[in-house]
Amino acid sequence: MANQSGSVYGLTLLCPIVNDERAVPSHDLQIREYLATLPTDERSPFATAPGTHMARLVVMDDVVYVGMPACEEHLQSKYLIFETNCDADIDAYFTGLAKSIPVHLDAIWSHCTGYPGVGDLAAFLSYMKACQLETTFFFAAVNDKSVTDTLKALQTQRAVADFIATHPAAGRGMDAAATQREFLAFMKIVQAAPVPKPGLRAPGRPIQTGGHNE
Repeated sequence: MANQSGSVYGLTLLCPIVNDERAVPSHDLQIREYLATLPTDERSPFATAPGTHMARLVVMDDVVYVGMPACEEHLQSKYLIFETNCDADIDAYFTGLAKSIPVHLDAIWSHCTGYPGVGDLAAFLSYMKACQLETTFFFAAVNDKSVTDTLKALQTQRAVADFIATHPAAGRGMDAAATQREFLAFMKIVQAAPVPKPGLRAPGRPIQTGGHNE
């Protein structure tokens, strides 16, 4: 299945933005302004939405044709692009979005043509699927792992790397048996540690709103 790699789903939505010359500011600008207010760390609404591995939203103004013979082509409207890697049950994922972050979804997608809102779940699911593009080439870095499993694995990876960096190898100042005892005690602590929140280690960055497919 092109959209899916193992238990991870590569989802891309292309949603036309309302073109209303009477709207001030324009609908695409209102989306940009709202997206600029959203945090990109663990406070991001998409970090709290169940099943989200990563998510990105982009407002696309137009396309540039590159080819021979040269010709000028344009989109019929501006588009909101939503890309995400999520757990593979797409109906469950959309339903989770609708139930966990309905205010954010309506604030963003209400500027898109034909968006019905999350109040009518069936219509919402139908709309989102109608905007979906098939993912023709998809690589999942965590093929058969859920968001929770992935977060725990990354936490363990970082902890083990720190342990190695702070403990000299046997023959360079520490007895092998002592190192083993410390490592076993360390792993008990790692295994008992709570799973980190999604987005907790995401680098903070300003969101650009210059109006060039951002």
